[in-house]
Amino acid sequence: MTDDEYMRAALSLARRGLGETAPNPTVGCVIVNEGRVAGRGRTGPGGRPHAETEALAMAGDRATGATAYVSLEPCAHHGRTPPCADALAAAGIARVVIACRDPDPRVDGAGIARLQAAGIAVVEGVRAAEAMALNAGFFARIGQGRPMVTLKLATSLDGRIATKGGDSQWITGEASRRTAHALRGSHDAVMIGVGTALADDPELTCRIDAYRDAPMTRVIVDSHLRLPLSGRLARGAAEHPLWILHRSGADPARIEAFGTIGARLIEVAPAEIGVDPAAALRALGEAGLTRVLVEGGGTLAASLLRAGLVDDIAWFTAPLVIGGDGVAAVAGFGVTALAEAIRFAHNATRASGGDRLTTYRRLD
Repeated sequence: MTDDEYMRAALSLARRGLGETAPNPTVGCVIVNEGRVAGRGRTGPGGRPHAETEALAMAGDRATGATAYVSLEPCAHHGRTPPCADALAAAGIARVVIACRDPDPRVDGAGIARLQAAGIAVVEGVRAAEAMALNAGFFARIGQGRPMVTLKLATSLDGRIATKGGDSQWITGEASRRTAHALRGSHDAVMIGVGTALADDPELTCRIDAYRDAPMTRVIVDSHLRLPLSGRLARGAAEHPLWILHRSGADPARIEAFGTIGARLIEVAPAEIGVDPAAALRALGEAGLTRVLVEGGGTLAASLLRAGLVDDIAWFTAPLVIGGDGVAAVAGFGVTALAEAIRFAHNATRASGGDRLTTYRRLD
């Protein structure tokens, strides 16, 4: 096998950790000695253990003289664990192939320098674009101070998420709903506005057995703490973290009540309506999130789009028409000319049962 093929295997391992390793990136490592895989590993839930230490533990003595394929530059700083670059050197690794550099200022080239200083041959840039896309959330948190945002929409052909009377379950079919749960599972958190929480009383969990080990963090944008304590979100706070973004001046009794059930309250600067979306995402980045899936409603979607904070869109479309008096997927945000429209690039389209899933990426 070639370097490219072994790196593809390392990236496949890393992909399994999406949604579970924040605030760390998800990394895969494959150790090869004389053409045979000696060890493999990926970043564990919560960011520990690191992929390299897992792969080295599996390889044992077979790491001596081997090549390590790592999807992100090995760390060079002391945190809760020693530097992975040092661990690779101590194990006798002869060559390290890296997909891309780690943008963390504590690493960014320093891991490579440590390896080279130890006499290890280093190759960079193998499947780099794929590696950077995989850890786009980590890169966004380091470079922009906020998590990557994926907006998930499930609509009729004419872009409606509910009928005039509010009926919305279910617009899309079972296959799309399962795929949507898989999307949740690959993100650190799922976020909705309080209007959606009040209307649907959702759980916001990943309901695919054994899909992920870490509990699903649920984030509610709730300016005035209107979320009912009797609802599913509040009742499940002990098992699945519940974070609430609110404005200053909230009722102290409500703050105390949410604290009692274990919810995390995050005060965010206000906007004309609700909370400031950029400040909200910065707060989530500071809290360690790297990948956030936004599921609604229309007001929250509009505020994030208007602020240029949506990176990807996953749009499920069902083959039905509701009509113009139905509830729009995105609320109005003042566009008067096409030049002001928020534009995205088409990524892919595929069937999702009887529906269609189309993904888009923001145009920079």
